[in-house]
Amino acid sequence: MKTPITVAYGDGIGPEIMNAALHVLTAAGAQIAPEVIEIGEAVYLRGHSAGIEPGAWDSLRRTKVFFKAPITTPQGGGFKSLNVTVRKTLGLYANIRPCRAYMPFVHTHHPDLDIVIIRENEEDLYAGIEHRQSDEVYQCLKLISRPGCERIVRAAFEYARANGRKKVSCFSKDNIMKMTDGLFHKVFDEIGQEYPDIEQDHWIVDIGMARVATQPARFDVIVTPNLYGDILSDIVAEMTGSVGIAGSANLGEHVAMFEAIHGTAPDIAGQDKANPSGLIMAGVMMLVHIGQPEVATRIHNAWLRTIEDGIHTADLYREGVSTQRVGTCDFAEAVIARLGQEPQTLAPVSYSTDVKPFTTAPYVPRPSAPRELVGVDVFIDFEPRQAALLGEQLQKAVVGSALTLSMITNRGVVVWPHGFPETFCTDHWRCRFMGDTGRPLTGQDLIALLNQVVNAGFEVIKTENLYNFDGKPAYSLGQGQ
Repeated sequence: MKTPITVAYGDGIGPEIMNAALHVLTAAGAQIAPEVIEIGEAVYLRGHSAGIEPGAWDSLRRTKVFFKAPITTPQGGGFKSLNVTVRKTLGLYANIRPCRAYMPFVHTHHPDLDIVIIRENEEDLYAGIEHRQSDEVYQCLKLISRPGCERIVRAAFEYARANGRKKVSCFSKDNIMKMTDGLFHKVFDEIGQEYPDIEQDHWIVDIGMARVATQPARFDVIVTPNLYGDILSDIVAEMTGSVGIAGSANLGEHVAMFEAIHGTAPDIAGQDKANPSGLIMAGVMMLVHIGQPEVATRIHNAWLRTIEDGIHTADLYREGVSTQRVGTCDFAEAVIARLGQEPQTLAPVSYSTDVKPFTTAPYVPRPSAPRELVGVDVFIDFEPRQAALLGEQLQKAVVGSALTLSMITNRGVVVWPHGFPETFCTDHWRCRFMGDTGRPLTGQDLIALLNQVVNAGFEVIKTENLYNFDGKPAYSLGQGQ
């Protein structure tokens, strides 16, 4: 019985490397039945703003396995990232990106590099919720949830345990983003207590990435939020010798997607120059997932032998090490010619015994914490660059309100009261009002306040309610407060 899989040939170099990858998989004996869908730029240009037609979702929900070539994501405008759309729509919360060095056959400064990056895939800044709030200021919302943190952290520990990994490191920036990244770190510490057999540590993401770049042997499995994971995995893949040789898996409770981590490389599209290795290695991960580990083993070992024999595409070719410079098609043929062979210097793999699937328990919601409304941040577009004037006018505007003005910030820095004249200000002001009646605030209190502010002629561009959870403030202070 052949396993149905959904295949997308993608954009740019996508069709070339997908043809090569499928050729290798088929020649190795993979029992797959591809269902081809079209996604990406061509679909968008036909009028489907999401870049995917409704019928494509039907195939994905039916096969539950997606083998995808790179697709175009416009920079600075155009349609939204279809990669992100697919991951979030299908609940593919865990991105697994193994990165290994292949010295001396692929040049790297770090021959002992062997790191698996497990990246949260659904939230963080990749929620893609952005607004232009004033003439000068834009915002992007960073959303971190406890379910998202718990699922990805548990997935990292389960992956480590299932694959014989000894250590899990958490990367976050909770010294600055104390609530969002702070939650990620807190959940890592909580769940880590359930895995005493696995070494664990936490790194601030900037110094953590610096240590990965200089001392990768200190790391084994790294778990991190979405944006950091995207950046880190490309850096580490490039450290192995080329971002073109890394594949990835995107796993959820219902569907799995397998892809190379690189982009569409339109500058070499159609020239038979692209390295198909990343997509071939993603295909290996897919075969393990669908229960064909023996075929995965044959392909991976043949790929290793090809690399050992110096048969390299342009991105890997190096005088004195490489023996033949080949294009996309010839590289695939070289791998096929070595099916059944094993590497002689690099360690051979055996997926039937060395690699096991991992599963994670469904998220179980916790009892909701008691919540109390205590104030509101009102964001105002105010052109005069005078914090004292804004504070004076707002205080007059809200006389008699259940809330009083306690603070004004500009880009997070306190500018009223007791601001500094050296602080540069834009036209975007956060004005914090706190309850001042000794009774619990209500939504009606906030509506009355906003009416007073608007009736005084102010342009309100956004509001954020302020709450205490379990009696503790659940909002950030202003910088300098």
